[in-house]
Formats: sequence, C-alpha cells, structure tokens
Amino acid sequence: MRRLYFLLPDLDTTHKVVEELLLSHVEERHIHIIAKEGIPLGDLPQATLLQRSDFIPAVERGVALGGAAGVLAGLTALAVAGVVTAGGALLASGLVGAGMGAWLGGMIGVDVENTQIKKFHEAIEKGEILVLVDVPKDNVTAIQTLVKKHHPEVDFEGTEPTIPAFP
Repeated sequence: MRRLYFLLPDLDTTHKVVEELLLSHVEERHIHIIAKEGIPLGDLPQATLLQRSDFIPAVERGVALGGAAGVLAGLTALAVAGVVTAGGALLASGLVGAGMGAWLGGMIGVDVENTQIKKFHEAIEKGEILVLVDVPKDNVTAIQTLVKKHHPEVDFEGTEPTIPAFP
C-alpha cells in the first residue's frame, strides 16, 4: 500500500474528490481527511489519532531499540551469572525489552505530530484540506490521474513509500 497526499482548496472540492474516490472503489477506511480546527467535516472520513501522530513509527523504533537493549541485558546477565540454560532467558529479555520499547515509544509517538503531515501544517492553517488516500501501489497512477482529471486545481503532494499494515 502507498499513501497519497492531496492538498485541496476547500470543503466542496473535498466532498467531490472523496465521492469520486469511493466510486472508483477506494474504501472509506482508506481515506483520511485533515482540516483546520473548526472546519466542519460532517460525514467526511476524518483522520484518526494514529494517522495524525507519529505513533506507529515510534512503536517500530521502540521495538527495535527495546529488543536490542533487552538482548544486551540478557547477554550481560549471561556473562555475569554464567547460566548454561540462558537461551530462554536471552529470548525472554529480548521480548520484554521489545515490549517495553513498543509501549514507551507509543506513549511518546502519540504526542508527536506525524512527520509527513507536519510539512502541510501551514497550508492546513490557511484553510486548505489535506486528504490522505491509502491505495495499492499498482493503483497510484490511476488515482492521481482520476483526481487531476476532474480537479486540476488539486495539488498532488507526494507519496509515502509504504504504510504499516495496521491499524
């Protein structure tokens, strides 16, 4: 899956683009709208906290760093204690470290604005509307063409190379 970013000039255009996306078989759960506080989005699919924050990248970093720290702690315990059955303890310490890292990373990431969205902050504050669309990589060009064909005023702002499988 790829995440496409479109910056739309107003709410009317946003409604039309979302309708066209839905008619072209993009599921509503793959469309995320971000607008300035106070703009009434009504029935448009608003971006959740997971799309607005750096939660998922922070969890990924936390798993990697926590897992590495856990394995390192397990190796240190192995060197100090010299236990022969340390394979299980090493695995357990790595898993505990990864779990703790994921939890701590998530807690930090939920309070940090998504780094991809941060560059659109000024435009959003001016009243423009950011639409994030998650599509299979084979459909990227088709979706870009569809939106530009009917709405040449829409700015295509790039593609995020991969999006996580969850949520």
